Amino acid sequence: MVGKFERNKDTIQELTESTAAHVGRIAVIIATAVVDVTREIGDLITDGIEMREASRRAQNDGPHFQVIDGDFEERRG
Repeated sequence: MVGKFERNKDTIQELTESTAAHVGRIAVIIATAVVDVTREIGDLITDGIEMREASRRAQNDGPHFQVIDGDFEERRG
């Protein structure tokens, strides 16, 4: 027959192992979420930078005109 002390020890041991396993799984979930959120934020910032650069290139690539005596004359460079 198992004594009261040994039953309590077994219960505490099972509870501790179960808690550790659950806490470990929760930590993995949180760590994965942090990685995913960080990646998405980085991608969002990269998209913004690329759009800004594309806008600048488009602005610099287009023809530039200067008004001279009410007429438009193309200016390059």
